[in-house]
Amino acid sequence: MNNYFQKVKDYLLELDFSIVQEDENDGIIVVDNEEDGIKNLVLVIADPLLIVEQYIFEVNNGTPDIYKQLLQKSRDIIHGAFVLDDTGSKVIFRNTHELENLDLNEIEATFNSLALLLSEYSQDLIEFSK
Repeated sequence: MNNYFQKVKDYLLELDFSIVQEDENDGIIVVDNEEDGIKNLVLVIADPLLIVEQYIFEVNNGTPDIYKQLLQKSRDIIHGAFVLDDTGSKVIFRNTHELENLDLNEIEATFNSLALLLSEYSQDLIEFSK
């Protein structure tokens, strides 16, 4: 695990992310990139996968239309997708990667996809959270 943990950490630093928290034993790294609107992005190194999750918002008035729109938008997301937590009320951006083949371009594409999603879809996300 240490090898993958360090590899992911090195990629994050190379991409100018600020490491907010890390726990090598649990394989967790939490990062920020304020410039792209990314805050408390969680990366879990769970061999053989790297799981990338960003909490987006909590659905306060979960109508079927909101969930439908989120699923439709998920189709447009290049890397990753919207998912719900176990409670069904928290919307999370999530993507997974194979650690064995992970490279800088692949992980950067996930972050770019998230940043683009946050910038292009922010007004809708704000409305959904009301």
